[in-house]
Amino acid sequence: MARKHYDVLIVGGGISGAALFYELAKYTDIKSIALVEKYEKLSKLNSAGTSNSQTIHCGDIETNYTLEKARKVKETADMISKYCLRHGHEGKFLFAHQKMAIGVGDKEVEYMLNRYEEFKELYPYLEVFDKEKLAQIEPKLIFDADGKERTDNVVGVGVEGGQYSTVDFGAMSESLVEEAKKIEDKTTDVYLNSQVTTITKLGDVHVVMTKDNTFTADFVVVNAGAHSLFLAHQMGYGLDFSCLPVAGSFYLSKKKILNGKVYMVQNPKLPFAALHGDPDILAGGCTRFGPTALVLPKLERYVNGTYLDFFKTLRLDGSVLKVFYDLLKDSDIRNYIFRNFFFEVPKYGKELFIKDARKIVPSLQLDEIEYAKGFGGVRPQVINKTEKKLMLGEASINPGTGIIFNMTPSPGATSCLGNARRDTRLVCEYLGRTFDEATFKQELID
Repeated sequence: MARKHYDVLIVGGGISGAALFYELAKYTDIKSIALVEKYEKLSKLNSAGTSNSQTIHCGDIETNYTLEKARKVKETADMISKYCLRHGHEGKFLFAHQKMAIGVGDKEVEYMLNRYEEFKELYPYLEVFDKEKLAQIEPKLIFDADGKERTDNVVGVGVEGGQYSTVDFGAMSESLVEEAKKIEDKTTDVYLNSQVTTITKLGDVHVVMTKDNTFTADFVVVNAGAHSLFLAHQMGYGLDFSCLPVAGSFYLSKKKILNGKVYMVQNPKLPFAALHGDPDILAGGCTRFGPTALVLPKLERYVNGTYLDFFKTLRLDGSVLKVFYDLLKDSDIRNYIFRNFFFEVPKYGKELFIKDARKIVPSLQLDEIEYAKGFGGVRPQVINKTEKKLMLGEASINPGTGIIFNMTPSPGATSCLGNARRDTRLVCEYLGRTFDEATFKQELID
């Protein structure tokens, strides 16, 4: 079997892999790049429009973001809209929606008003919506099933429009690859239906094996979701990391209920995002409520198998058990985990879920929503076994040998172009190639 050689080979055709493929082709002097994807199409799993909230997480309404984190996320989030606008995707898979985070009850209201004062310099477009204003722009937040105004103190902080908030990351992945392939004097090959089985180091190159092909590359970047850590472990890297896959499920309304995105205040004890409501751009604007947080013993959702891959990647030992114990001994976290499990139970799950969703829409009725079958992806949460804690955010393994493994839970899609910039720098430094950061900055930042 003939070997095909590339300067850089990317494993994984989700939004992260597609972003890196584009940036290497567009902004560097690297001549040959390959993208290898396990399935028959790009972004079939976590980057698909049905697998995530279709949200550009820029930090303005995400109450689990500190101001420091918001500053970092905002830059990468802005890259998403700049790329889409540059290529004429507004109204195709990039949209501006009304969006806000709401505080319900005196304590949360006070928190939201204080957060507004802290964040308004970074996001000068933010507004405070009192109950009267909310009744005009997002009436379902205020009135119950009988049309009476809810008694809770409620405040919203957000923007009525003009800010890009929503994107189909699956469609964006396709666009990034298409644009990369248009670049002249570059080899930009894409291999679908090509599951990577092994990666080995052979001298100065890496050998990447699939069922049908053998590739060699001077540099390899693995952007394969939870399987990034699986492949790293195969090579003896990242053994101090373990993977805890957390799936997110949704409930979908049968009609449009909300005019825009509505987020709730995050419980600081809980490691996952609070429930929110979003207009689904793939479901005619019907409102999607979620995500839940369901711990699953498999690396890919709605795909047969990967159970064994999970147990291999979990690398269960005393350190992992200590993390599980620490999570479960906290009653808030423990109750949250069990509650999210029961959200999946037919009929009973909906009755339980709607109690949480009514904090956003007090008039919401059981017959107005249904469990969104086939929706939701898997967030590969990483456990640091050395520090015995769950890592919240992205994890990357770079042994300095010409290979990188990335695990990118939320907001990995939003950060895709920023993460790709980081990896592009590392690739160019290792290979002695040039990254045209001036053009990158001009097109995606300025």
